[in-house]
Amino acid sequence: MKDLIRKNAGLLFAGVATFVVMGAGQSLYGPALPAFSRRFGVTVAEAGVLISAHWVGCFVGVAIMYLRGAGITPRHSLALMALGAAGIAALAGWWLTVFAAAVFGVGYGMATAVFNPRVLTAFGARGPSMLSLLNATFGVGAIAAPLIFVALGSDPRWSFGMTAVVIAVIWLAAGAAGRASPVAAGAVKPFRPHLPILGFGAVAIGLEACLVGLGPTALIAAGLAEATAAQLLSAFFVVFLLARTVLIFTAHLVPAFVLFTGSMALAAICAFGAALVSPAAFFVAMGAAAGLFFPGYYVTASQKMGEDIRVPPTIIAAGLVGGIFSPLAVAPLMAGMGNVGFFWLIGGVTAVMTVMALAMGGGMRR
Repeated sequence: MKDLIRKNAGLLFAGVATFVVMGAGQSLYGPALPAFSRRFGVTVAEAGVLISAHWVGCFVGVAIMYLRGAGITPRHSLALMALGAAGIAALAGWWLTVFAAAVFGVGYGMATAVFNPRVLTAFGARGPSMLSLLNATFGVGAIAAPLIFVALGSDPRWSFGMTAVVIAVIWLAAGAAGRASPVAAGAVKPFRPHLPILGFGAVAIGLEACLVGLGPTALIAAGLAEATAAQLLSAFFVVFLLARTVLIFTAHLVPAFVLFTGSMALAAICAFGAALVSPAAFFVAMGAAAGLFFPGYYVTASQKMGEDIRVPPTIIAAGLVGGIFSPLAVAPLMAGMGNVGFFWLIGGVTAVMTVMALAMGGGMRR
């Protein structure tokens, strides 16, 4: 294992640094929505368009990887992320800010498709565990960013501006890391699209997007202050990070779809707990479930769909469909759902997903 880490140190360092800043950038949208609403004179639901713009950009970035993935390096993705974060920080106008969020998302999507398959392949049998390490570092940035946002007076200009500066520094250090092929040596299994697992992934990533992007707004609707909601989002990501850290040591021992099914069941329990008992406590606990969604989905889909270079972008693109449309569907509903309606909705969706995953588990594990 030490030899593998030494051999792939550049790839791992660039991936970890990039995923930290990706976590920071994504987690800023949720607590910043009220500030964007006030700044541009739009409703909080309308401000939620920024989240969907981010995910639309991600989809475009993944499409670029599907078509031109062999020529994409970390520096391409980081340059777009830096430009997007700087554009958001400028607050030059509502639609320019929406466009900047989309540009940030393009770089974000490209980075996801650059690093995940390469790390999974480079570390062989330990690939699922190292994939969990890579995605766990996402949580580090996601924990810190909302706290920094509050410390900076809940001002998107400073928080997104700092994000742009950090990304620029990573760009300077990234070099050529990640150029290695995401396809394992030897015979390549054919491209086999698998619609059921892609459907599960779309819903799972859509749920994650709603929890991260709309969770703070749901907590405010439940009676919590804006600053408290931002702090609880950081706590959510602490639990998110802990769950992914555990996976570093256990992911290679647990079948990926068993992990996915368990994450849905846990999310359902926590969502109903938030609706019935404590929105704050159970929202934070839901971070554990959210932290398991993507690793369980990505590894299962990779196993089912083969090793063709088009597989990773397809897996990620399916998830992004959920990330794009879920906030657009859920944000307008929140106003008429009562103070904990958001959590009832999340609970209902995850309960249905759990039943479906249990029913299809045998086929998914083969």
